Amino acid sequence: MTDKTLENQDRRKVLKDALGVGAIAAGLTTAPNLLFPALAQGERLVPFTDEVSDAFSWRPIEANTTHWQDTREINSFFTNNEDFYLVQHYGQPTIDNDAYRLRVTGMVDNELDLSLRDLQNGDVIEQQVGFECGGNSQRLLYGLIGNANWRGRTLNSILEQAGIQEGAKEVVFFAEDVATEEIRGREVEKAFARSMSIDDAMRPENMLAFEMNGEPLPHYHGKPVRLLVPGWYGVANVKWINQIHVQDTRYMGRFMGRDYVTLKRSNVGGVERWVENSVTTMNLKSAIVRVIADNAQHRIQGFVLNDGTPIESVEIKIDDGPWQRAELNPRNTKYSWKLFQYTWSNASAGEHTIVSRVTDIKGNVQPTNDELPEKVSFWEDFGQFPRRVTI
Repeated sequence: MTDKTLENQDRRKVLKDALGVGAIAAGLTTAPNLLFPALAQGERLVPFTDEVSDAFSWRPIEANTTHWQDTREINSFFTNNEDFYLVQHYGQPTIDNDAYRLRVTGMVDNELDLSLRDLQNGDVIEQQVGFECGGNSQRLLYGLIGNANWRGRTLNSILEQAGIQEGAKEVVFFAEDVATEEIRGREVEKAFARSMSIDDAMRPENMLAFEMNGEPLPHYHGKPVRLLVPGWYGVANVKWINQIHVQDTRYMGRFMGRDYVTLKRSNVGGVERWVENSVTTMNLKSAIVRVIADNAQHRIQGFVLNDGTPIESVEIKIDDGPWQRAELNPRNTKYSWKLFQYTWSNASAGEHTIVSRVTDIKGNVQPTNDELPEKVSFWEDFGQFPRRVTI
């Protein structure tokens, strides 16, 4: 066994231990109760009494289905691989690690044919990234969500190795999962695929992830390699990726041009028009996920997701009272979910409505549901999420 192997095993063990107890990486300190730990003795969850909580249902992980977590049960900074949400469109292809190949084709100087080992021996980074599905919604208690520690090869190092030619405009990411679709009366075989501009693809944080929370990427999360685009909705993070293609035209596959498209009313040069946009970067969002009672005090806890823009504040409003600043977890990183907590002292008996809102350093404020753009599609639900509790 090599020193490198031992080093990797030790690193994975440290990370797994951290995942199990909600520990902090070396050199970082924070208040334990900001990490959403399991309830301590004497603490209890205060159940939500709103209709959406009463109607919520949970689905276990099953092949070829959608899985969401119960956000009321979040109890660690990182989401276990088994709890991290799943959306699958064309099934779960099985790929042998030894046989795996990633091809880079199209408008490049050097077409590439890379093995998993080639990726692992390249420019490898590790980062904390949380994201949600573009169809995440309040009716699911925003359960299409997860936060993990990822390790993989930087995408820009691969594109630089291939050499993007002048005139190229888009990079398309094709996956191994394929299905037959009927399009205008004809059945055609289509692979799952997404695309982005050259500038977006060359962001240094983009990666081809082959590890998730210190373990090889699980089968249902895209084994052996998936694309990870921090700050974007989950649909961009193509699983089971097997080809990267550079081209000079816009890619118009189903999941760019027909599905995962938000249709909303927008002001276009002073004219109100219905505009369609592919789901890409995450909108600024916060949500309260649980309330903990501890003697005379209550703690309101929740999360923030966004495109990586630094957060100015998270605020809590109780009934018709003023907005009051919550405390952000210092463990938060640029692209992780951002956990927050507000200490609610001397809460009066009876039913209360609580809600959060987040503001970033650019002055963007999370809107109320009534302030959201008029839409006829369910994608990109990021309005404030009022919750009700009885004390």
